[in-house]
Amino acid sequence: MATPTQPEFWNYDPNPYVFFGYLGITAALVFGNLGAAYGTARSGIAICEVSSKRIDLMFKSIIPVVMAGILGIYGLIVAVLFNTDIKITSEEQWMAGNNNYSKAKGYKQMAGGLCCGLSSLASGLAIGVIGENAVKGNMYRDLVVGMILMLIFAEALGLFGFIIAIVINLGS
Repeated sequence: MATPTQPEFWNYDPNPYVFFGYLGITAALVFGNLGAAYGTARSGIAICEVSSKRIDLMFKSIIPVVMAGILGIYGLIVAVLFNTDIKITSEEQWMAGNNNYSKAKGYKQMAGGLCCGLSSLASGLAIGVIGENAVKGNMYRDLVVGMILMLIFAEALGLFGFIIAIVINLGS
């Protein structure tokens, strides 16, 4: 509460929308890594099971794990790009009428981070299910080409979210 001798604007935070930018960064990292972890764990369990029976299939079976790991990299790239755009406004700048970070930029970064993170999470779920079943099926028949094709389409979901997050952030 402002004292009677102090103007009301002294209690105003000039950076309220920075929170939304950092929320977008958090969403991109957390959800992207959740998708990567799920895809890696689900495929990794199947790799261990198959490798215990047929060791010759171990290196062919690593493909889903590598593709799931890329999802975490999407979130990391978005977080780094967004973090370089966040500019804190000092009280002196705000008093002079300058604002380094607008509410539109904060909302755009939150939306972009959610877009990248949730797309990567969905992609990780798909990679995990496809990877597990394709690795197990590869033990009986050669399914490597089919597995790679299905994984590419599952990975594309995360890539689309990554691209849209960058486009949202670059928009005016």
